[in-house]
Amino acid sequence: MVAVKAPVFVDVDTGVDDALALIYLLASPDAHVVGIASTGGNVAVEQVCENNFGLLELCRITDVPVSKGSSETLAGAILASSAVHGTRGLGYADLPPSKRRLTDYDSAAAWVHAAHDFAGELIGVATAPLTNLALALRAEPALPTLLRRLVIMGGAYDYRGNTNPVTEWNIGFDPEAAAEVFAAWSVNAVAPQQLPILCGLDLTRRIAMTPEHLARLATAAGSNPANPLIRVIEDATRFYMEAYHGLGHGFVAHLHDPLAAAAALDPQLITTQAATVDVELTGTLTRGMTVTDWSGRWGREPNAHIGVGVDPLVFFDRFIERVGPFARRLDAN
Repeated sequence: MVAVKAPVFVDVDTGVDDALALIYLLASPDAHVVGIASTGGNVAVEQVCENNFGLLELCRITDVPVSKGSSETLAGAILASSAVHGTRGLGYADLPPSKRRLTDYDSAAAWVHAAHDFAGELIGVATAPLTNLALALRAEPALPTLLRRLVIMGGAYDYRGNTNPVTEWNIGFDPEAAAEVFAAWSVNAVAPQQLPILCGLDLTRRIAMTPEHLARLATAAGSNPANPLIRVIEDATRFYMEAYHGLGHGFVAHLHDPLAAAAALDPQLITTQAATVDVELTGTLTRGMTVTDWSGRWGREPNAHIGVGVDPLVFFDRFIERVGPFARRLDAN
């Protein structure tokens, strides 16, 4: 039985876990990646574009357009890159060079084009700061009604932050953009299943990749130490694990973005709770905090489904079952 391929549009700031999310989607028989938007975040937007092209080259994918987003946040700031991903975003990994070219339209327009081209069908996945998506919403306010589903990796819901004490990286990088995105789903009349699914740190930090998971992945790929895709994954993830170890998290890699990608294809992978979310923009100590009204005190309808539960064993089985054979096929051709 041939799997039905859902059109998927991905917005990434391609560091290590974004790369693994892209690989997961490209390896999935039920996904058709129809576009990749590049956002500055983990590294500068020019490097994000280069990483996206290199990954497509590595995976031998020729038909996915890559667009470039704004080099600034909505407030005009250009913030420092994330140290846990390395200077080029992929740790120790080297990607093949590419002669591919960017689209002649920017990433905000790419969101709008994809939403109209696949109206009612498109699954959006945002694993980066939400600058591009906010600009897309300014251009097309009806965007929430055009998407079948949107999954965002971002926020910390009743959980500590990883940028300041209460703020997660993607939201904290461009808080104004996140606030505009969450507000857009508050003012548009959408079906409950069209509310964005938010995968925050409290959920994604349960997905901790270990060297044992990497060994299982290599076995599923055929245990060829020269397998190009496995080598990139291992080299990128080793740097990520070393950085996490230096921060006191243990020798693991939290797969924030791959979980969001997997949940986008199968929302049943996680359990969620509907709530109203807003973003603190002016707090001296709390700027970028995702404030969640779990108890309905604001008197506003929910504007998101917040991920509250996941089984890591199920996720890692699925990740390995998809990416391992994909790497084996690439190596055989």
